[in-house]
Amino acid sequence: MTVAAYGVADLPVPVYMRAMRLRTDIFVSALLRRVFAKGDFAAVERKGAEEAGAIFIRQHFRDGLETVFGPAPQSVFSEETSGDRLFEARLIRQQPDKVRDMLDRERRFDPDLWIIELEADDLGDIVPVADERQNPL
Repeated sequence: MTVAAYGVADLPVPVYMRAMRLRTDIFVSALLRRVFAKGDFAAVERKGAEEAGAIFIRQHFRDGLETVFGPAPQSVFSEETSGDRLFEARLIRQQPDKVRDMLDRERRFDPDLWIIELEADDLGDIVPVADERQNPL
């Protein structure tokens, strides 16, 4: 990334000008408010590290199935979007036992993660999902 937009080409961007990621606790709080504003339900199932914990989102459906969204891989980020939080679907419309097993494995790997439960049929613009076409791998 260069500061060409500021009239100086090919100079590295200073650290203070790079996008910073929003703290996890603030992101989760904003996510919950957006869900409630739509009239849906959300809850924090497991609270992780406030500053930089990974976030997993369990979407419950009326038929009892669940979808899990986890952090998108770094390969979908560009230098301009490096401060954003993007998610990808890890399990789609699966039984709750399978979802629980997957989240237990993730928890053993990363004890600082957050698990957020949503009861919403359509996440729409609430959860920023990475476009599968962006991932070059």
